[in-house]
Amino acid sequence: MTTLDSPILVNCWNRIGVSGDQSCDKLARHIHCRNCEVYADAAQANMQRAVDDSYKREWADHFRRVDDDSARLDASCLVFRIGREWLSLPTAILQSVAPQAAPHRLPHRHARELRGIVNVGGTLYPCMSLGALLGIDESETVAAAGRHIFARLLVVRWDEQCFALPVADLHGIVRYTSATVQPPAATINKGLQRYLSGVLSHADMQIGCLDAALIGHQLARTLR
Repeated sequence: MTTLDSPILVNCWNRIGVSGDQSCDKLARHIHCRNCEVYADAAQANMQRAVDDSYKREWADHFRRVDDDSARLDASCLVFRIGREWLSLPTAILQSVAPQAAPHRLPHRHARELRGIVNVGGTLYPCMSLGALLGIDESETVAAAGRHIFARLLVVRWDEQCFALPVADLHGIVRYTSATVQPPAATINKGLQRYLSGVLSHADMQIGCLDAALIGHQLARTLR
């Protein structure tokens, strides 16, 4: 590990962890390296390491730089995947993220978007399928290169109603500049396109930014 006397970091997560060949026997229990005590110990040791003058000068230069208003990160969203599509919703409507759970069907309710009700932390929420609403084939998937897939339930609130939305994979929160959002391409399927407010480029992904108000209205309408 990194210590005050040694700058060497044993970064096993890059060799046998989620960024390596994923052969670590701890992954079955921890799912991701960031949940492992080895990773936590390495972070703690890294924060306690001695720093030299060049490191201090580098950060001093960083904080002396004038902010570029044109590149200010003024928005954030939660990025997730359904089928092959990377999508996002504003973080403002996100209530929580939970492990996937099997929904219980509701009698006499046959809307494709309504999967039933699901228990999240002791509270029952209507479980809604964004895939059905957006016309996305949820059986399709994308190859995961060097990373685990995190299927989750997203609990979101629109007005006074909360919904649980199953997603095939969770990327996480992305901060971005609103001015960089582009109009949706004409080649996007029409079922999805009508619910998009734009497309965001991040890393190697093209992320569809969902219109939260329109999505919330349609989900609430399904429950009526």
